[in-house]
Amino acid sequence: MSIDSIISEAVSRAVKELYATDTPADSIVPQATRKEFEGNVTVVVFPWVKAARKSPEAVGTEIGEWLVNNEPAVEKFNVVKGFLNLTIAPGFWNSVLAHIADTPDYGMKAADENSPLVMVEYSSPNTNKPLHLGHIRNNLLGFSLAEILKACGNRVVKTNIVNDRGIHICKSMLAWQKWGDGVTPESSGKKGDHLIGDFYVLFDKHFKAEVKSLMEKGMSEDEAKAESPLMKEAREMLVKWEQKDPEIRGLWQKMNEWVYAGFDETYKRMGVDFDKIYYESETYLEGKEKVLEGLDAGKMYRKEDGSVWADLTGDGLDHKLLLRSDGTSVYMTQDIGTAKLRFQDFPIDKMIYVVGNEQNYHFQVLSILLDRLGFKWGKDLVHFSYGMVELPEGKMKSREGTVVDADDLMDDMVSTARSVSAELGKLDGLTDEETAAISEMVGLGALKYFLLKVDPRKNITFNPKESIDFNGNTGPFIQYTYARIRSVLRKAAEEGMQVEDHSAVTPGEREITLIQALADYPSVVAAAGQSYSPALIANYVYDLVKLYNQFYHDCSILKETDTAVRSLRLRLSSQTARVIESGMKLLGIRVPERM
Repeated sequence: MSIDSIISEAVSRAVKELYATDTPADSIVPQATRKEFEGNVTVVVFPWVKAARKSPEAVGTEIGEWLVNNEPAVEKFNVVKGFLNLTIAPGFWNSVLAHIADTPDYGMKAADENSPLVMVEYSSPNTNKPLHLGHIRNNLLGFSLAEILKACGNRVVKTNIVNDRGIHICKSMLAWQKWGDGVTPESSGKKGDHLIGDFYVLFDKHFKAEVKSLMEKGMSEDEAKAESPLMKEAREMLVKWEQKDPEIRGLWQKMNEWVYAGFDETYKRMGVDFDKIYYESETYLEGKEKVLEGLDAGKMYRKEDGSVWADLTGDGLDHKLLLRSDGTSVYMTQDIGTAKLRFQDFPIDKMIYVVGNEQNYHFQVLSILLDRLGFKWGKDLVHFSYGMVELPEGKMKSREGTVVDADDLMDDMVSTARSVSAELGKLDGLTDEETAAISEMVGLGALKYFLLKVDPRKNITFNPKESIDFNGNTGPFIQYTYARIRSVLRKAAEEGMQVEDHSAVTPGEREITLIQALADYPSVVAAAGQSYSPALIANYVYDLVKLYNQFYHDCSILKETDTAVRSLRLRLSSQTARVIESGMKLLGIRVPERM
């Protein structure tokens, strides 16, 4: 049993005996004592002040005295206002470490068939361009959140919605028709998503030239954009696509397949995956049908021009367009259609959309509409709203070709990791194969950790140079510490050192601090799941690594002559490595065995 569980149950018994009050143990959540106060664990006593009819200080003192007399784990206590700070008996920490070592999948809570089913949507790419830096943050947040929710005992379905229809797709298609000369990914040697992205940029280049020419002839900018022959052709192509023109549909399917092959390569390297992929070309008509059902049921209304709207003024919002006067769908309608198909496919208990904060209003409206249309999880859908990623140079624009491409960025990160690691001697003695594998691990680990360690709601300025640093709050710092621990354990095994009984050893201050940090891991995982924040995991692992490095500096391990003390330190090292690996895995980051 963990130290938190022991204290929770003991306090529950104390309150029952002292104040005849039933308080479930699982409702009592001990916290780590703040550094400025003496103690290891703190319990807030305010909930029992009314029943006791005494001051918070008196209640804390009574519960503290009861624990010292009745719970062997508690050595002493002090009270600061309504906070009861408990010092755990030093020898007891041995049993805490043993519990951690003996618990399979420590920190994880297993799901069963009755566990909540949570669907997490992330990525949401367009098929007219490759994935970029913004997509990387989206994918990493979505994947990590899904893994954390699994660790909290949920059943999880990871989904992706691909925007594979619309005017932007037609722009790339039309540019390929006009200037592609039949080029393919194979003939060009380019990934399919990059090839199509090039034609999207090319369309914009020609479109701007047309607009400039028309403006020089006396048109306003809006008039020039409306009269652009290129844009008119793109709109005509979209109409043909809607009418299922076989030639247009054939080209669309071929080019999309090129893009999907490119996406798959990027996703694989990034280390993210999906259980189910939906396509807007298959969902937009479903949304239209659902909206018309709502119209028939009086939940929406039709204007004189034939367009369909939802009146949201009763919810403090405005009127929302759902179908245009020509009957075509808007994004909101497509999301309703996707929700309908998802609900048919899975008995969802909670739906989480990982989408940037510029879409906050959209998801506020979607939640109301889904609830109005009868989706039981609609009212409680979660918009995992995150901030944007910018570079030191500023914002990115896809159509101008100024985005930071995901593949190029990953290549650069791995290359930089290799050169930095080599300069510091981290790759000495490794084979070329090992060097390549570690460079990939460190480069991508640096990228992932930098993007995940920050509160998701905050904007980030991504600086590649800062992210690859073997000191400070970085992925490489954590990876190197893990490799160091594995090295210690290998040397111990090579010298025949076994982990023997150390129950009679009283751990020192450094050891107790580290054991307590390991004991906190399950509650950190639970908190990360409740608050939808991978950053909690990232910063916990960083703090754990700092504590281990201090312990490693102050406490001899392999040269310790007392067998029992050495066994304690070896076990503490192996469990620290285990928790580091577990926490980093929740972030989608691998750790190297040697470095």
